[in-house]
Amino acid sequence: MMSYLALFFSAFVAATLAPMGSEAVLFALVRAGEPVVWLVLAASVGNTLGSVVNYGLGRGLLRHPRVERCLRIKPEQLSRIEHWFARFGPVVLVLAWLPVVGDPLTLVAGAARVRFTVFLFWVALGKTARYAVVVGLAQGSKALF
Repeated sequence: MMSYLALFFSAFVAATLAPMGSEAVLFALVRAGEPVVWLVLAASVGNTLGSVVNYGLGRGLLRHPRVERCLRIKPEQLSRIEHWFARFGPVVLVLAWLPVVGDPLTLVAGAARVRFTVFLFWVALGKTARYAVVVGLAQGSKALF
């Protein structure tokens, strides 16, 4: 049970603006023989909820100058992400798992007032797919170690 909580927490924090990753924790737990369905669920839910925090910040605070400075999001990043939204729509949120742009993407979704259910669907889909790939890689690497 503690391993799932540790994974959930690391995935949650990794989805916020904190510099942390959760893939190594997931990889280690897969290699330890934990049931992968529960691992993917714990990581996906934690990571998606972390993105919900970003969405809330974006919805309520992103355009405030002090908040922009604290979050250390460059205007070019915001501009690029806003362009993505204008060009592709909310489906771009499936990329919220990407390093560097994923967290600002979820902030901008909040600021852009993307409907929450749409946000949740695309973000959860992308993050779950990413963790499923990590599990596949961890299982495939067992033959190497």
